[in-house]
Amino acid sequence: MFVKKKPNRSGSTTVVVAEKEKGATRYLKTIGTSSDPADIAEYVREGEAYISSRRVAMCPELDFDGAVDRAKEAERRAAEEFLSRIENVYHDAPKRILDRVFDAVGFHAVGDDTFRSLVTARLSFPSSKRATVEYLRSCFGEDHDLHKVYRYMDSLNDTRREEIQAVSVRHTMDVYKGKIGVLFYDVTTLYFETDRGDKLREPGYSKDGKHSNPQIVLGLLVSGDGCPLAYSIHEGSKYEGHTMLPVVEDFVEKYGLEDFVVVADSGMMSEANLSDMEAKGYRYIVGARIRNMAKEVREWILSQEKRQDAIRELVLDKDRHKRLLLGYSAERAALDARNREKGVKKLKAKYATGTVTKSKITQRGYNRFLKVTGGDRITVAVDEALIAADAKWDGLKGYVTNAGMPASAIVEAYHQLYNVEQSFRISKSKLEIRPMFHFNHDRIKAHISICFVALKVYRELDRLLKNNEMGLSVDTVLGIAKTIPTIKIKVADGTLTRTLFLTKRQEQIKPLFEEKFWGSQTSPENQ
Repeated sequence: MFVKKKPNRSGSTTVVVAEKEKGATRYLKTIGTSSDPADIAEYVREGEAYISSRRVAMCPELDFDGAVDRAKEAERRAAEEFLSRIENVYHDAPKRILDRVFDAVGFHAVGDDTFRSLVTARLSFPSSKRATVEYLRSCFGEDHDLHKVYRYMDSLNDTRREEIQAVSVRHTMDVYKGKIGVLFYDVTTLYFETDRGDKLREPGYSKDGKHSNPQIVLGLLVSGDGCPLAYSIHEGSKYEGHTMLPVVEDFVEKYGLEDFVVVADSGMMSEANLSDMEAKGYRYIVGARIRNMAKEVREWILSQEKRQDAIRELVLDKDRHKRLLLGYSAERAALDARNREKGVKKLKAKYATGTVTKSKITQRGYNRFLKVTGGDRITVAVDEALIAADAKWDGLKGYVTNAGMPASAIVEAYHQLYNVEQSFRISKSKLEIRPMFHFNHDRIKAHISICFVALKVYRELDRLLKNNEMGLSVDTVLGIAKTIPTIKIKVADGTLTRTLFLTKRQEQIKPLFEEKFWGSQTSPENQ
């Protein structure tokens, strides 16, 4: 390659980099064109520099004294020496985050290392106890004996469970500055993968559609933001409405609660429940089963104009301060209509022949729209009049209360009940609280206790992430943390442990590993 100055007809000169190939000149790069001798000289220097850089790239200078090779070999030996000093590589970043939340809530006061490990593993790798032990060993570097874990669960008695709930309540009260104004209660069912039941595990109405499986009923009491306060375990066949009052009464008595409102869905709305709460001086807000109310009340409901922005009110019992609030949602009405349309469509397809045996007919779901005539061999048709009557209720929602709060506040409080439902979803989908494979009652109760604490830690971490505006969910944080390695290296005076943040995504959660985050954010007394 060489620099060539090529004269132009205009009198200017173009400086190019060229090379000879088989007797012919080939231009590789144009550096510049000018009539000014100074510019031309500068272009020549640029061309020579370009040629020099290309030569270095294509044919590096020879290492005559071996210095480069020796440096490379020394670097390789240093890297191998470093790698040989690595004792272990863990993926314990989720544990390090969850341990800080566990301690910030106060659970370190009631549990030992086994309890802590079972809670953190339930959050980061929910699985069987056998798989949990293996996970703790391989990722957290903790060695737990499976049989000791089972024995520990057997020893997690009622006293310890009471202490666990007390810690959760104290922390929640600290967050709420000593006042819990609203208690939300709901139940779910947890099924077992077995055909055999006992006095606790019994078949019943399953919220998971597992009606043939033995189950237990789990009641959960939470605060306004979904923080779990208390839980109760009941036999699987127990009517959910009978589970609420004992839990609320026990909670109120233990913690001296005053000036509060109990919020529950329509499954808790029995006259006996409401009367008992009134007798104890409790204020309540419950979902109303408006279609099952007295005839005059139903007539009043259907006579009201359906307006999105209006809440209608009817006094049910003046002496008891009991009233019915009625709201309407166009979005809910559209959903009701769509669901009914789908149900009717299935009915028409299912009973297209028009004649079936009585054993095929039930009154569940949309079967209530069927018109049945005949004897053993009956005739079935969809009753359009029943469908039209049902459509009148689309979008309507009722609330029964004895709380002297404005109607809008009643409705707003009730809608926060979704926090309990969300806690159940977290427990089932994230913590995999069910199905359960334990049959020993003590282990069943211990499993629920572990999941209860895991739920509290999950909710508290979620609160901290939101308060610090990190823009990440708990699931995202734990998912990123699982990819962060921690290495343990042998050094002259022992070992050195380092957590490696290797990607920008991992750097997002680095604040959670810094003392200043936890020192000023998580302790209730600092909030």
